[in-house]
Amino acid sequence: MPDGSASAHRFRPKLVTVTSEGYDLATFRGDAVAGLTVAIVALPLSMAIAVASGVGPERGLYAAIVGGFVVSALGGSRFQVGGPAGAFIVLVAAAVGKYGVDGLLLAVTMSGLFLTVIGLSKLGALIRYMPQAVTAGFTCGIAVTIFASQLRDLGGLTLPGAEPGHLFPKLMAIAKALPSLNGSALAVGLGSAALIFIVRRWRPMWPGMLIAVVLSSVAAALLHLPIDTIGSRFGDIPHGLPLPALPSVGLSRLLELLPTALAFTLLGGVESLLSAKIADGMTGRKHRYNMELVAQGIANMGSALFGGMCVTGTIARTATNIRAGARTPVAGMLHAVFLLVFMVLAAPLAHFIPLAALAGLLLVVCWNMAEKKEFAHLLGTWSTAIVLLATFGLTLAADLTVGIVAGCLAAAAIALFERRTD
Repeated sequence: MPDGSASAHRFRPKLVTVTSEGYDLATFRGDAVAGLTVAIVALPLSMAIAVASGVGPERGLYAAIVGGFVVSALGGSRFQVGGPAGAFIVLVAAAVGKYGVDGLLLAVTMSGLFLTVIGLSKLGALIRYMPQAVTAGFTCGIAVTIFASQLRDLGGLTLPGAEPGHLFPKLMAIAKALPSLNGSALAVGLGSAALIFIVRRWRPMWPGMLIAVVLSSVAAALLHLPIDTIGSRFGDIPHGLPLPALPSVGLSRLLELLPTALAFTLLGGVESLLSAKIADGMTGRKHRYNMELVAQGIANMGSALFGGMCVTGTIARTATNIRAGARTPVAGMLHAVFLLVFMVLAAPLAHFIPLAALAGLLLVVCWNMAEKKEFAHLLGTWSTAIVLLATFGLTLAADLTVGIVAGCLAAAAIALFERRTD
């Protein structure tokens, strides 16, 4: 069976390759089972990521449905599943807080255009060569930042004003709000996280995240727990996709949003190609990285057109897709279709989901996102430790873009120093 390496440079979606090879009913059955499995995982996760990003849960579903379908239909990987990712929470929350939802949608559109141009320019290889110490540093930094952002909903805390965006002022505000701790919310949040870990340990094929969200919602409703839910904070979720609409565009607005769009582009490119590379390692195939970036770009523009947030290739959903028996990109496309069906039929049920349960879910995401073993390994060498700590520290103290730029500059400076001393 060819692994695709000979044509890795081509602008040809893997779906086209699959259909040219032949597609039968047995393959469709495998893809359908995998697509349904991933949709069950993606349903609560997409809403949780959207809520944590400061937008309504429906915008996470829009991104997973529209963006997820396009990523699989046009992408350069057979198994990549696209959708909203936890890594974007910090960036999206900052963009919404500063520019509003309309500004976010325009930044996502610009990012999609940039990713498409990068892919068409055959520059995907440049992103693939980002130092591992930089990748591990900003990933762990994002995990810590997301964890801090969930403490308010996890404990049902009441802050006197708006929650600060930066890490250290946020922690200070949360510490001052500890007297308002809601024991019911804390129990639901920690219980949901614990249940997910238990299910993953003893029944790894079961949808632990969905089970935790369903059980916590039932318990909160039956016991009349005094905790915030999706319905109490955001109202009802729509029963389907909205009509497509373009965000407001102006030259001054484009220039104002350019740094945010570039940050989305950089993170989206790194995350999607990293996920595709992991899929290659699990399946023995090779993805077409430039085609993958083009697909990610189009997916982001499509997501924003329907009011969705950022889209990228997601490692957890892609790995789930492979383990569930996916054969072709049709599995990822079906995952988006199943999500749309869930949204149409079960939207009213989302009203009862406790925000503390979604916070607990994201605690598990943070734990899985942080590359703990890789972090410890990279600390063992002085050169990689400097790059790692510079990226990690500045991601926490400043933001993701500063951390990545500082890490890459540190890596380049160390490489030049080592070359001169050889």
